[in-house]
Amino acid sequence: MIADLHLASATRIADPQGGDRDLVEIHVLRRGAWTLGGLPDRDEHTVSTGQFLFRHFGRQMPFETAPHTTAQFLFLPSAMLRSLLGNRTAIGPADSAEMRLLTAHTSMIQQTVTDLGPAGVHAAHSTLIELAKAVAVRRFDDVEPQLAPALTRAAKDLANGHLADPELSPTMLARELNVSVRTLQRAFATAGESVTAYIRHRRLEEARLALTAPSGRWSISELAAHWQFADSSHFIRAFKKHYGQTPTAYARSTGSAAR
Repeated sequence: MIADLHLASATRIADPQGGDRDLVEIHVLRRGAWTLGGLPDRDEHTVSTGQFLFRHFGRQMPFETAPHTTAQFLFLPSAMLRSLLGNRTAIGPADSAEMRLLTAHTSMIQQTVTDLGPAGVHAAHSTLIELAKAVAVRRFDDVEPQLAPALTRAAKDLANGHLADPELSPTMLARELNVSVRTLQRAFATAGESVTAYIRHRRLEEARLALTAPSGRWSISELAAHWQFADSSHFIRAFKKHYGQTPTAYARSTGSAAR
């Protein structure tokens, strides 16, 4: 199960009800803080904004949250994961390479699960387990074909946040995701697209949106520089090839005007 949690006020449960259970849980803190523990045989652990906690829970545990805590929870069957964890509690950064892939995959599951048939659900579940194993051991099998969609999604999410960064490249994405450039390119190839093409298309899309933004006008040279095209000529050629019009013609056709 994948669940998103939003708590406006601080919460404290000192004596949770529900008895024993046998689950592996991953808590990903987007905001706030989550403290678990207090049982005689378990230490107390606090997960802060931007961190994850991963462990096997044999019973409900006391917990306390800070106000305005936002988190994602993954509840996973223990049979395939408990041997990797034992009684260990793994806490680490939510932007680690393995967690980037895991969260990218959970996002895909949440968006598509209602449309998946039995085979799709099985594939999604199997990939989720493999990615959870990767988080537990802090590395993943980068030649496993099941993981290509998650790797592609994680790379796209990362690229989307760095489109104006002059350092954005397949090499930078591969380094951040702890894979080789070849592995990253192979993952993108399964969807019929190259990493470089994706970056260029997204930059062109952002430039197109900027051309018609009501908040202000950009010059062609400003757009080219901001979205990391070599110069205005390169930008104009790429834009026309992709959209069938020059940036100026496109802006005019939508009631805007680019300088």
